[in-house]
Amino acid sequence: MRIAEPAALRSDDGDGDRATFLELFFDLVYVFALTRISARAFEDLALEGGKTTWSAVTGGGKTLLLLIALWMLWQGTAWTTSRYDPYHLWLQVIVITALVSAMVMGVAIPRAFTGSGLAFAVAYVVANVGRSAILLLVLRRIQYRRLKLRMLITYVVSGVLWLAGAVLPTNPRVVLWSAALVVEYLGNRFGWPVPGLGRSTISRWDIHGRHLAERYQQIYLVAIGETILVAGLTFTRSPGGWESIVAFSAALATSVLLWRIYVQRAGQILGEAVTGAEHPATIGRSASDTHLVMVVGVVATAIGYELAVEHPAGHNELAWLALVLGGPALFLAGRARFEYEVFGRVSPSRLVAIVALLLPVPLLVRVPLLVAAGYAVVVLAAVAVADLRRAWGRPPEAPAPPF
Repeated sequence: MRIAEPAALRSDDGDGDRATFLELFFDLVYVFALTRISARAFEDLALEGGKTTWSAVTGGGKTLLLLIALWMLWQGTAWTTSRYDPYHLWLQVIVITALVSAMVMGVAIPRAFTGSGLAFAVAYVVANVGRSAILLLVLRRIQYRRLKLRMLITYVVSGVLWLAGAVLPTNPRVVLWSAALVVEYLGNRFGWPVPGLGRSTISRWDIHGRHLAERYQQIYLVAIGETILVAGLTFTRSPGGWESIVAFSAALATSVLLWRIYVQRAGQILGEAVTGAEHPATIGRSASDTHLVMVVGVVATAIGYELAVEHPAGHNELAWLALVLGGPALFLAGRARFEYEVFGRVSPSRLVAIVALLLPVPLLVRVPLLVAAGYAVVVLAAVAVADLRRAWGRPPEAPAPPF
């Protein structure tokens, strides 16, 4: 453990590429938090009868808001540990604070818009404001202090929106919390601009590219693990008929395919793409947005297969079908952008598969949910096979980021 000021970059030796045990511990909390996201969505879609399509849409929007908040907390922590020495005492305090906050947020998720809203908001604000305030205090280089001051001001402003929304009824709470996320996202994207203090040039931010890439890979694996966990837990409490067995098998196959499509090949060499780019922080920020889209798609797929395992022979609700087919389609959209970030191109198989998933929705809405789940497996398998054929017998493709 180091007490001196954190370095501008992590160590450039081999150990600097790897996530610390504390960071991996932090990720474990997100396994729990994502299961709470799935449980909340499942309750909205399956356990509370009489839901209209509009209710499903609004419920899904609120769940998405909570998921994005979890992502923003994870991303802020990952970028911090990718810039500064993770063995510094104050950096460990930041990660532990984020870990505890994420746990509180996860516990509060199922009732975040009723009785647990204040706990969710306070935990989120404490993590973000605390991170910026601690770094402002311990950093000595003026350029870093200015950035942290702008970040602190932004998080204080958004924090007022979070806390004010937490004490209001549901609809104004959604509005204020959404506005808070917009403020934070725009601040991050445009260099934390503050009147009178200017803004930072993102392309000049110092990051350890390989470490940041590994962190994105790890949070994606957390999302994949959540699909397996949710499918397994649902299967253990299902009646156990052949339909549920087939739906569970489809869920496992989908998880494997989502992993395979991600790692072939962009997911394997993201670190090389980030470090090889002229402006590593620019591709790192772009990869953050891309991984958010892919993680949302994976979580939506997990919820869809939870419904499929629980109600395999039931006829589709449109909202259910949006998860079973729309989740993989959203993942593929993010994966297409990811491919562009690493190689500067997009494979046609991604776009064809998105169309193939969405086009037959009017027909699949009339058949059992199990059929739609099986259809999604076939489409994803076709994408994986197309990737394998393109790479077969050829040397590994080198990254060519367009940044």
